[in-house]
Amino acid sequence: MSITNDDQLAGMQKVSEAVAYTLKEMTQYAQPGMTTKVLDEYGAKILADFGAKSAPYLTYGFPGWTCISVDNEFCHGIPTDQRVLKEGDLINIDVSAELNGYWADNGGSFVIGKDINQHQKLVDASKDILQKTIDNIRGGVKIADIGFLMETEAKKRGFKVIKNLGGHGVGRSLHEEPDELLNYRNRFDTRRFKKNSVVAIETFISTSSNLAVELKDGWTMVGNKGGYMAQHEHTILITDGKPVILTQMNGILN
Repeated sequence: MSITNDDQLAGMQKVSEAVAYTLKEMTQYAQPGMTTKVLDEYGAKILADFGAKSAPYLTYGFPGWTCISVDNEFCHGIPTDQRVLKEGDLINIDVSAELNGYWADNGGSFVIGKDINQHQKLVDASKDILQKTIDNIRGGVKIADIGFLMETEAKKRGFKVIKNLGGHGVGRSLHEEPDELLNYRNRFDTRRFKKNSVVAIETFISTSSNLAVELKDGWTMVGNKGGYMAQHEHTILITDGKPVILTQMNGILN
């Protein structure tokens, strides 16, 4: 969406606060021995306290309130009673919601407990790349140039990017134009970021794969060549200068 008045800005700030606070609290609550279902229901209660509704559930009928992906699961992981978090697991939580007609999206990957499986380097790379990406987005910048920046930064660190996942416009629905804000340079993409528009910008940084493929459950995605992936996502308002990070409260880049 494009924000043209104070009411719209306030609406986006409220829903962004709801998803950001929920993500932060879920990240702090997660611990070894907990099921992803318990973690999801904890997040659902926080969203409900804001009066917000789960976006994946509303939009797609997703079988959970938030997406929780563990280890080799890249994204869209279904929370279940069977999946128990373990020390050293790489976990990704993606929280998106609707509140009073406005939608926001954010997510983050982190290591549960001690980094016994050496995932922190991947997590830190994803964080650094999202920070650098956001610092370079402003009205008029080519979308493809930002994709090139993301892939270049990933390669510098010895990682790959997932080419069939991307960020997207957000605001009046979960996914809006501009869609396919990819983590690499699509030379056919001539679009530019527009001042006052709202986008969910996200990294998809991987150790081995360059594509995400769907499992038989119809939701969970894993890598075409295995390995692990880290994702970090903020909802931002584009300006003439540095963007306003509407989901800043989640603390994912700290």
